Amino acid sequence: MNLQLVAASEENISSIQALADVIWNDHYPEIIGQEQVDYMLNRFYSVGAMREQMQGGQQFYQVLLDGLAVGFLAMESRGEGSYFLNKLYISTRLQRGGIGHGVWALLRGLLPDMREMRLQVNRQNYKAINFYFKVGFVIERVADFDIGDGYFMNDFVMLYKEK
Repeated sequence: MNLQLVAASEENISSIQALADVIWNDHYPEIIGQEQVDYMLNRFYSVGAMREQMQGGQQFYQVLLDGLAVGFLAMESRGEGSYFLNKLYISTRLQRGGIGHGVWALLRGLLPDMREMRLQVNRQNYKAINFYFKVGFVIERVADFDIGDGYFMNDFVMLYKEK
């Protein structure tokens, strides 16, 4: 298995959008409903929104397995050794095969100064929550985030601290 994290730029937006569309529509409708999935894809994965995220400091990476894009992540620095993982998505058909653990190891290798990392995950996304527990995250707090048009992200904020 040849797994790589490859830095993405604005030229990669369309391939990230295509992956997001498939992954979100495979995984999230039963958690948040199709209307909110459509809203969030439009809000966070439009060309303009992704360009803004990249220009605002989020570093995007494509996850390549044997040269094929099978996922993506985005993260940003929040100060010395502190990071926020904005996105981590792997094709649903490849989940539970060790790719997530491989991606986590590669990401940690890219961040030698990392002391801690935070992320938000939907409180009903049990597969993701369990994965994050397995790699060492703990639940720091419960939070609801208003994302507009009457939609909320009902999340756990999770924290990973280097030992």
